[in-house]
Amino acid sequence: MAHKILMQLRWLVVSLALFTSTAFAAGEGRQVAITIDDLPRGGDAGPYDLAGVRAMTTKLLRPFREQRIPVIGFVNAGRAKFDPQGLQEILDLWLDAGAELGNHSYSHADINSVPLDVYTTDIVRGETMIRQALAPRTRTLEFYRHPYLHTGPTPEIKKGLQNFLDQRGYRVAPVTLDNSDYAFAVAYLQHELRSRVRREHVPYMESIVEFFEQRSVLLIHANEMNADLMPELLSMFRRRGYRFVTLTVALADPAYRAPEDYAGRAGLSWIYRWSSTKGMAPKNEPDPAEWVMKAFEAGRRAGAQPPSH
Repeated sequence: MAHKILMQLRWLVVSLALFTSTAFAAGEGRQVAITIDDLPRGGDAGPYDLAGVRAMTTKLLRPFREQRIPVIGFVNAGRAKFDPQGLQEILDLWLDAGAELGNHSYSHADINSVPLDVYTTDIVRGETMIRQALAPRTRTLEFYRHPYLHTGPTPEIKKGLQNFLDQRGYRVAPVTLDNSDYAFAVAYLQHELRSRVRREHVPYMESIVEFFEQRSVLLIHANEMNADLMPELLSMFRRRGYRFVTLTVALADPAYRAPEDYAGRAGLSWIYRWSSTKGMAPKNEPDPAEWVMKAFEAGRRAGAQPPSH
């Protein structure tokens, strides 16, 4: 029987979300589909000007383009710090690299903090630039990623939002593997810690992958750090026997049609939602070292944004 994992690799730079679909069926092997949130950039207090975002994006996408690895980027058009023409340029970089694009809302609105009609208006507003980028390539907008992984604080709001997404023709991109990679990303921008992060980030990520291979799902965060370390991270997945697939392929497994009835204010990964629905006791993934969390808090005080899903 196939056992599949949906994993999210996220970044604070562009909040990378990595979905793994792992199958231990004969001949099928382990599969991972990579997604990236918060385009054009978000969360790490790095350069937000067009030149800075262009440089980061080019570096981030290089291994995907050169190795022909499928990837999808989720866009917050309203968070761009430059004009629509500049955002179009950045989105074209993604599409030229072979990436897909999905909607992450216009302003990264929080369903826990705004009325449902305001939230859905923000979703629709976010479609404009994405559709404009996709149209010349005869491609369509299919996937939606909930900001903060908040799907609705009450059953009524959750149902209303899902009905809206269904009516707009969206497929939800779930998240099922969680960790504290965002903390490494903020620490990476502190010059005195950069070399230590470079040494310890990928081994930490591998411990997370190992944990969720046993438990079956993982969420990870990252940023400019991973624009630098992405080749090493991809190599780690290959060494562990993964091959890279599209999000569509990953979500084709029946496991991702399992019911989840969680309604509340927490931004839970889908593995915890499914576990809760089944009445299973939670088990926490490995924590980062204390020095990483101290560096993360120092970075937040210095102006880095909190992690955003």
